Amino acid sequence: MKKKFEIEAPGGATKVLLHTCCAPCSSAIIECLMQHGITPTIFYCNPNIYPLEEYLIRKNECTRYATSLGLEIVDDDYDHEKWRCEMTGLESEPERGGRCLKCFKYRLLRTAQYAHEHGFSVITTTLASSRWKSLEQIEEAGNFAASRYPDVTFWAQNWRKGGLSERRLEIIKEYGFYNQKYCGCEFSMRTEN
Repeated sequence: MKKKFEIEAPGGATKVLLHTCCAPCSSAIIECLMQHGITPTIFYCNPNIYPLEEYLIRKNECTRYATSLGLEIVDDDYDHEKWRCEMTGLESEPERGGRCLKCFKYRLLRTAQYAHEHGFSVITTTLASSRWKSLEQIEEAGNFAASRYPDVTFWAQNWRKGGLSERRLEIIKEYGFYNQKYCGCEFSMRTEN
């Protein structure tokens, strides 16, 4: 992939903690980061994914991609029941509604906590690559998470532009990635299938 637009991590960071939802969404972003001299550590934090089998398929695809590039992947704990408890009362919310915002905050707060505990000054997320997600909600959630840890900055980047969406499709084909049909939680299954 040719550099189609220039990126620079906040503070000129050369390593970032990349919250990753799946291999298809992360593939072109990871490639772009590496082309710009930024080494991502992949943080797989997705307790929203249901069922467990789906979670494992997506995690294994992320691991396969990370391994092929010589990158580290961190597997956060999968506690779907705890996540469900956090979403109580929001089950009927539409996609891009209150449930999604709370889910993003939950996952990015875990990301910021890990960054704080392991010396990462910058976090970003592949959630911002999906046209199905609200960039405003993602930015709000990322800023919320980073605000809890003064040594962590959220990098709000629109990962849909600069040819990344097109490159993503090419990489999916190249690697034969499993490409899911719904966001991840059981509530999105009924609206995206």
